[in-house]
Amino acid sequence: MSARIFSPAKTAMQSGKAKTGHWVLEFDPAQRKKIDPLMGYTTSGDMLSQVKLTFDTKEEAVAYAEKEKIAYRVEEPKEAKRRQISYSDNFRYDRRTPWTH
Repeated sequence: MSARIFSPAKTAMQSGKAKTGHWVLEFDPAQRKKIDPLMGYTTSGDMLSQVKLTFDTKEEAVAYAEKEKIAYRVEEPKEAKRRQISYSDNFRYDRRTPWTH
């Protein structure tokens, strides 16, 4: 039984930072998922794959994993690379590509 500890990134549908900043302990799958032949659903007998524990800090998540003797790995969040652009750059006369409708 092993787990990963990570801080989830914001979804593509979010413009702000809501529902980010917390840490999640998620168990690694112990069995492969299979397709039910009758209904076509994806099933698994692994109950721990449904468990997601949330913590306020990374230290709390690591302390919980060590207390429960769970093998874990920590995935640090990646910072998004933001490029500052100006709206007026869309209408510059010396654009490299022509601006058309």
